[in-house]
Amino acid sequence: MNADEIKKRTKAFALQIIRLADDLPKSRSANVIANQLMRSATSVGANYRSACRARSRADFIAKMGIVEEEADESVYWIELLVDSGSVGDDQVSAMLAEAREIVSIAVSSIKTARRNAVAEKPRQSTTRNQQSAL
Repeated sequence: MNADEIKKRTKAFALQIIRLADDLPKSRSANVIANQLMRSATSVGANYRSACRARSRADFIAKMGIVEEEADESVYWIELLVDSGSVGDDQVSAMLAEAREIVSIAVSSIKTARRNAVAEKPRQSTTRNQQSAL
């Protein structure tokens, strides 16, 4: 899956959450949870886009960590909506699955970036040593 596909998925996820929040019952608890859920779910896509423009691998890893946290927080708020009885499990099962998958994608991207950073370090050291010998 490439960056553009993930951008589309995270945007679609945010839009689904916005629609869900608009359809929630008008109660104090549902409003509080909806506000928190909308913040975390819309943050996922925004932070992924930011990660795509990272200035370094370390910056990418840090920003993807935020994507992971916000997606996982979205899972929490969706589960809380179900557990509080504000929505039925069947109403949000696809959104919950998508949020969990986004968490997995973020974790996988972070692991790959870290692994690539470690693999690149010995090569950089060798190159520097070779340049010093010249």
